Formats: sequence, C-alpha cells, structure tokens
Amino acid sequence: MLAQQAWIALVLFLIAYAIIISEKIHRTKIALMGAILVLLFKIMSQEEAIKMIDFNTIGLLVGMMIIVAITSQTGLFQYMAVKAAKIVGGDPLKILVVFFGLTAVCSALLDNVTTVLLFTSVTFAISDLLQINPIPYLIAEILASNIGGTATLIGDPPNIMIGSATGLGFNDFIVNLFVPILIISIVTCLVLFLLYRKQMKISPQQKQRIMTLEEASFLMDIPLMKKCVAILCLTITGFIVHQALHLDSATVAMAGAVILLLVGRVDPEEVFKKIEWNTIFFFIGLFILVGGLEITGIISMVAHWAMNATQGNTILMHVLVLWLSAIGSAFVGSIPFVATMIPLIKSMGEIGKIDVTSLWWTLSLGACLGGNGTLIGASANVVVSSLAATHGHPISFIGYMKIAFPLMIVSILIANIYIYLAYLL
Repeated sequence: MLAQQAWIALVLFLIAYAIIISEKIHRTKIALMGAILVLLFKIMSQEEAIKMIDFNTIGLLVGMMIIVAITSQTGLFQYMAVKAAKIVGGDPLKILVVFFGLTAVCSALLDNVTTVLLFTSVTFAISDLLQINPIPYLIAEILASNIGGTATLIGDPPNIMIGSATGLGFNDFIVNLFVPILIISIVTCLVLFLLYRKQMKISPQQKQRIMTLEEASFLMDIPLMKKCVAILCLTITGFIVHQALHLDSATVAMAGAVILLLVGRVDPEEVFKKIEWNTIFFFIGLFILVGGLEITGIISMVAHWAMNATQGNTILMHVLVLWLSAIGSAFVGSIPFVATMIPLIKSMGEIGKIDVTSLWWTLSLGACLGGNGTLIGASANVVVSSLAATHGHPISFIGYMKIAFPLMIVSILIANIYIYLAYLL
C-alpha cells in the first residue's frame, strides 16, 4: 500500500497532468501550482524541492536563449533560412528533410536543447518566407533532436547519466547505438515526408520568389554577427569537451552568454525580455512535481515491480526495461526514471552475477526515444512548443501526440528488434 504522502503526490501529479493535456489553463500556471501544493502538503521540504530542480538544464536553457536572442538581432538566421531554401530549390518538403537531418546530427554532437534553440529561429524565418505553417518543421525537429541525441554520450541527459554511472565512453555509445539510431532516423523522416507531402505544396511563384532573394541583404549587423558566430563556435567546442574539462553544460552555456553580452555591447534588459521565462518556470514546477513522485518512492516502486516481474528471464528483462523506460519517459520524464533505474540495474548485475552491459543500451534507447512521445517527454519538446506559442503557432498537446506517439512506438519496436538481434540472439 502507498503511504498517504505518496497518494497525495500521485493525485497532484495526475490532476496537473490532466489539466496540462486539456490546455484549458496555461501549463506554466498548473506546473507552478502543483509544485506549491507539493510543498503545502509537506510531501517534501523547500530545501528538498530546490534539490529536485535540475539547475544544469535551467542554466543551459537560459544561457543558450541569451546567445540565440543576441544572434537573432544580426539577421544571421534569416540568412541561413534563405540559403537553405535556395540550395534545395525552395521546395518545402526537401527543406523538411534537410532540417531533420541537420537537427539529428547536431543533437548528437551537442545537446538536443541547444540544437532546437538554434533551429527554431531558422525555422520561423524560413516558414515566414515561404508563407507556410512552421508546425511540421517544428515537430520534425523535436523528433530528430531526441533521436539524434540518443546516438552519443553527450547528446541527451540520460546518456550522460548512464555514462557517468558505468564508465562507458563516447565511442561505446556510438558503436552500440549508431546503427539503430540511423535506421530509426531514416524511417521517421520517411514517415514525416509521406505525412506532410500534401500539406506542404507551394506555387512555382512562391519558389521563384525565394530563389530571387539575396540572402546577404538579410544581414543587419555584420560586426555583431561575427562576434556571435565566434562565441557560438567556442560554446559548441565547450560542449564537445566539457566532460574532459570537468565542466557542466550549463556552465559552458552561461559562460558563452556572459562573454557575448560583454563583447557584443548589447543592452541586457532588451535581451532578457526575449528569454522564454514561461518555459523556465514550467520546468521548475515540473521538476518539483516529478520530484514528489520520486521522493515518495512511487517511481522506485514501479521500477522494482518491473524488475521482479522478469524473474531472471533475460529477454523479458530487456523488453520490460525498454518499454517501461519509453512509456515512463514520455509521461513522467527520462531523468528521474533513469536515476532510479541505474542502481537497480547495477544491483541486478551484482546479485545475479550477470553482465548487464546490454541493459544500459536498452535503457538509453527506451528513455531517450520515449521522450518523443509527448510534449513534456523531453526538454527539447517543451522548449520548441513554448517558442511556437510565442510566435503565434501553438502546438496542441493532443495534436502533437497523434503524430509523435505512434512514431515513438515505431522507433521502440525497431530498437526492440535491434536489441534482440545484437545482444540476445
């Protein structure tokens, strides 16, 4: 039986989640109200709640939002949009494929939040120029960011957690995860291409209008643009080597933001107005809400049940870890779930004296790919949906889920087949 505090935490989470899905009240208000109720019902103390907030995610978001806000003043994103459109002849479907591929690759080399922050700005610029709905691009970028981020150690927070706990390195992740991620990327991109092919048709006149545009005319402040590009390159380099330097990704992002504020000589008040504070506070509330489930043992209870249900069957063990982590990540979030699963998988290896290496790849695939299932499944999803709403193109929770959840299930099925053939056959 669940303790009283656990029941309260679960009820608060379910009510908050139901209201978020209904979209009747702004999700930031609901997340913050849920977090406050967690404190008022004394499910955890204020100090414990603060510890539940992932300030690395918050710092990374704020830092990159500052860099993107300053860079957007230079016209660089509009330049990139026109250039990309002209390379593929102004065809919106080809642009979708190009953006999907670039987002996936960049998410593997950087973190997926940074990638979507950069690509959404380009997306809004290109959709404005083509006069088409940006939502298909945004959904493609969300999916690509979480899929691509699964391929490497640094691409997605669950992989960073797994690597830190196990000592598995950058090359280990690429060797074991590159093949399934490549297959899943191709399948997902193909499905999106077929899904949107009728919605993304434009006239020859619109294409011609794009082809006659001079991309250089969109650059408004070249000196500031050069500084932005230089700082952005340094920041990206910092992300690639941050583990070797023993620096968190938030430290790298905030360092880049502060340096750009200084050398760019821009008004910080104007820059801070462009930060998506709704997104920041939504994350804060959500971290505390999920923390209530974690601190009362609900997440741990579910994970333990899953482990006991396998009864030593290796195939069943992999299937449960994969699907449970996928569904859990979609509806709760991958970070607390992975944090609970890591010690459990370690204990299984020690008690049963078995090699659990393949379970780490199973957990990675399930948690990272599962984040695509809903709009709150991963950080990148929340960021993109918030930016879309700000630009007047809100992505509905159910509307996103109708497209993304089936594609997530397909990706997990592919991952399941891969795991069986690679490790269990």
